[in-house]
Amino acid sequence: MNETADVIIIGGGVQGASLAFHLAEKGVKPMVLERRFLAAEATGRSSGLVRMHYDLELDSRLAWVSFQYFRDWRERVGGESGFTRTGFLQFISSRYYEQMKANVAMHQRIGIPSLIVTGDDVRRLAPMMVVDDIEIAAYEPESGYADPSATTQSFMDAARRRDAVLHQDCLVTAVVTQSGKVTGVKTSKGAFNAPVVVNAAGAWAADVGRMVGLELPVNTWEHDTMFIRRPTSLSMMHPTVIDDILSMYFRPETGGLTLVGLEDNNPLGESPEGYIERARRGFTERAIDRICRRIPGLDQGTLHSDHGGYDGITPDERAILGKAGPEGFYLQCGFSGTGFKTAPAIGACMAELIVDGAASTLDITPFDYKRFGEGKLLTGEQSYDSAWH
Repeated sequence: MNETADVIIIGGGVQGASLAFHLAEKGVKPMVLERRFLAAEATGRSSGLVRMHYDLELDSRLAWVSFQYFRDWRERVGGESGFTRTGFLQFISSRYYEQMKANVAMHQRIGIPSLIVTGDDVRRLAPMMVVDDIEIAAYEPESGYADPSATTQSFMDAARRRDAVLHQDCLVTAVVTQSGKVTGVKTSKGAFNAPVVVNAAGAWAADVGRMVGLELPVNTWEHDTMFIRRPTSLSMMHPTVIDDILSMYFRPETGGLTLVGLEDNNPLGESPEGYIERARRGFTERAIDRICRRIPGLDQGTLHSDHGGYDGITPDERAILGKAGPEGFYLQCGFSGTGFKTAPAIGACMAELIVDGAASTLDITPFDYKRFGEGKLLTGEQSYDSAWH
């Protein structure tokens, strides 16, 4: 096997699939190489939140552009993304109220449907929640969640209808260069040729970077989630919530379930080959304790399932996007747990960069790899110390 493509994308998660879709829309032939199967790793274990609340304006702009894909998925992409509008609430400690107000004002300036609500408003929106510790919150009435696996599959299906190629169970073992230029890759299924290679390898991004002599500051982090089956007394769907006060997030799920994730004590630096079919010991007990403090009636629910997952994380917990290393090598990695909701916009921007020489949807140059060596880490204009990026 010695196929040729215009662009080889290493990684079949939502980011790689989004890039393949946007490249194919531009008439470019991409080839996606996935070590297991589509959405097998971080994407398939993503919590799938679709919201725009960030403390960095560029992140919010990426999420806002991406939201419009999720909202109009069938028209823009085809297939299903599973987007479900629940409304989104952000809870923070009272010491960050001024920052929250400034961030919501920034969101409104972008055009995002976002507003400050009171604790009484939250009680009316979600009467099942305890809100005594909430004076104000940020509310996005149009936000919610989507299905990461369905989103990835839809992107890839649409790309393949435009002549994109997908190889699964295909492990990349080397990136081939000649005279300082990328010429293709070697894999467990043979060699593939292309003048452009994109590292969208998630938790394996640092390993792929070393294939071209790059030491990428992408560590691994492990993250657990669980699903609780809500009791009949709580059958009503609740909003999607990031709760920095209790260091967790949660959202409803089809079938009367609630997904819960915690934002603390997520181990760094483990091998992404670790066992993730179940959450690590002690997680479910901690998560149940916290969600029941916010929604007391869930103590009558039952545990449906739990699992873990690995993603790549950078020192500033923001993505690395752009050119690096030999000519023709690009980075689309280091999403630090936030890559799902921004994947549509990032795929568009990266396709523009590769084909046109610069991104036009949004300026993604602040995400350049060089920022780490230059000490220009990305931080929010009005940051919350404990914010979930």
